[in-house]
Amino acid sequence: MSTPRLIACLMAALLTSLGATRCASREAAGLEYCAIAKPIYVAAEDELTDLTARQTLSHNGRGRALCKW
Repeated sequence: MSTPRLIACLMAALLTSLGATRCASREAAGLEYCAIAKPIYVAAEDELTDLTARQTLSHNGRGRALCKW
């Protein structure tokens, strides 16, 4: 087998295995997220832009769903 073809076959196998591992570990990824993520609290003196407020709500909503905050 030629070297370029061997490299292509090995890369295909590697990419396939990585894709399968990622799908199988979604629950584990959620547990890892809960181990490191914390809710974001906003103080009265904070000045939020609309984008920051949306991002904070999104983050806290994900934590509520995955981690039962």
